[in-house]
Amino acid sequence: MKPLPHEYDVTITADHGGLAEVRSDGLSKFMSAPPPEFGGPGNLWSPETLLVAAVADCFVQTFKAIAAFSKLPWSKIRCGATGTLDRAEDGARFTKVVLSVRLDLCSGAQPDSARRVLEKAERGCLISNSLKCKPEIEYDITFQEALAPAS
Repeated sequence: MKPLPHEYDVTITADHGGLAEVRSDGLSKFMSAPPPEFGGPGNLWSPETLLVAAVADCFVQTFKAIAAFSKLPWSKIRCGATGTLDRAEDGARFTKVVLSVRLDLCSGAQPDSARRVLEKAERGCLISNSLKCKPEIEYDITFQEALAPAS
């Protein structure tokens, strides 16, 4: 890992048509638009869906790093995310994010160890730590005996 601080550069280009092109060097570009709740078409990523996706993705990536370091034998993780945009004292903002995490463990894994790794991922997720609202996380830990550990 490179020492902090890290910088991430993104360029957004838009015209009066409502669509925005999202670019970052070395990555595939994509189009973004407002969500249907704000008059958008509903068939493109929006800033709102990108933020909720960033929370879920950061949690999963943080989990994977901690699980590897902890040598936790797991086979699959699925993280569903729901973000609630609402009025708050300081204006409209995300007031709630709920992550529903399902973790499939391999034979020999200890559920208590898995829960500790999940809790460390929750505390270590830098996107969640950057939000005003603290995400709520629901865990479902199961065993998948026939699968090999993820590396």
